[in-house]
Order: sequence, then structure tokens, then C-alpha cells
Amino acid sequence: MKLPSLRDVATEARLLLIGIPVFLWTMIPIYHMFLFAISPKEDAFSGKLWPDHPTLHNFEIVFKQQHYFLRDFYAQFWNSTLIAAAVGVLTLFIATAAAFSISRLKVPGGRMVLNLALFTYFIPAAFLAVPMYRTMGNYGLLNNHWALILAMVTIASPYAIWVLKQASDKLPVELDEAAVMDGATTLQIFRLVYLPLMMPSLVAIGTYAVLLAWNEYLYAFLLLSNDREITLPVALGNFLAADDSPWELLMTTGFIYALPPAAVYYVFRRYMVGGLTAGAVKS
Repeated sequence: MKLPSLRDVATEARLLLIGIPVFLWTMIPIYHMFLFAISPKEDAFSGKLWPDHPTLHNFEIVFKQQHYFLRDFYAQFWNSTLIAAAVGVLTLFIATAAAFSISRLKVPGGRMVLNLALFTYFIPAAFLAVPMYRTMGNYGLLNNHWALILAMVTIASPYAIWVLKQASDKLPVELDEAAVMDGATTLQIFRLVYLPLMMPSLVAIGTYAVLLAWNEYLYAFLLLSNDREITLPVALGNFLAADDSPWELLMTTGFIYALPPAAVYYVFRRYMVGGLTAGAVKS
């Protein structure tokens, strides 16, 4: 059995010195959120590492909508789910079609379209919020889920196109040529050859778009206003409008809202790294 060298031990130690603080920096806020969620209101700010009388009563209040700010909890949760799913599907459709056209069909001007799409990221998304608000108002889409869906697809698509194009470039051209020799049409090549081989990148991009829409606050705040139409992140902001904000309920709702994206990431985590970095290194 080969003993680790001094260099290997030093490398491992450096990784631990970096990894442990990053892990603690990430987990401490989550722990505090959970601590608030299981604490009675009078103990929420006690500063203890564990409440004297932990309780699930806060979760009961949220699920039974027993507070003024929670009266539309399920409707708002559904809004977030619907919008995130729609953004994921539309972003995948647009990005996959664009990447296939640019990378495999070599459409004229494809490279220019890709560069122009990436150029949009030179402008911070926050700067586009007010122009987007005016645009949606001109089309009569304010306080409509489609306003937020279209806005988020606009933000997510350029990056999605770029990632899928890079991944598509790695696929052997000979596969397309063999399919053409067998009499396959362009749509058949797309459906039977391209999509199956691109599945890891498609899952990664779909997950990215869903989580982007799920966590969005600024555009949701501007484009949606009706209490039954807003997403849950905007509703969580309403908790801070009261003089005596129910922090324990805010943290409980936030903790519940954080569980679905955590589950999605856990399920598709092996696709995220490989899919989002596909094409980064040429073989």
C-alpha cells in the first residue's frame, strides 16, 4: 500500500481549509432558517443554538393558511410551480432548436445570432426590468403569468443556447451523415439522433431555467400585483410590510419553498456539472 506523499497531504489540507469554511458559510443560514421554523414566536430571537421547546406549529399554520399573509399560500405556490415549469419547457424548446440550427444545420447568420444573444448579458438583468415592465404594459400582459414567463425565458435563453451549442459541437457529424444516408429527414435526425445524445445537457439547462424562474423576485414583483397571481417569493416580501413581522412564519414558509429546488438539484445533480460544462474543452 502506497503512503500518500507530503504534497498530497498538503493539497488535501488546503482543500479542507477552503471547503470547511465554505460549507459552514452555506449551511449556517439554512440552519438558522430551520431554527426559526421550529421555534415558538417568543423564542425565535433567543439566540440559542436549539429552542427549549421545539414545535411544528409554525408548519401547521402555514399549511392551514392560518395567518393573514398566508391566506393564498397554495395559490402562490402553484403560481411559482406553473411559471417555473413553463419557463423550463419554453427555454428548452427555443434553445434546443436554436442550437441544432446553428451547430448542425449551419444556418446562415447562426454565429451572429449566437453572439448577439450573448451580447445581451452585457446589460444587467435589473437594468431591463423597467423597460420590460413598459413592454408588457404595452401588450396588456401586466398581472398575467405570461408576462413573467416571457421575461424569464428572455433572460434564460441566451445562456441556454450557448451551452447547448457548445455541447452540440462535440457530437460527431458522421452520425448526421449516416442518418441522411439511411433516408432520415431533418426532423427525424433531430428527434432520433440529436435529442437522445443531448439529454444530459438538456436536463442541466432545463434545471437551470426552472431554478432561475423559481427564485426570481424583481421581475415577479414588477409584473404581477394581484395577491392570487403573485409568486411565493413576492408574497414572502409582504411579511416585512407589517410593524410586527411574523419572522417565524416567514422562515417556515421560506424553508418549505426551498425544499423543491433542493430536491430537483439533488435528483439531477450528476447532470448539472457535466451538462453545463459540455463543450468547454475540445476533445
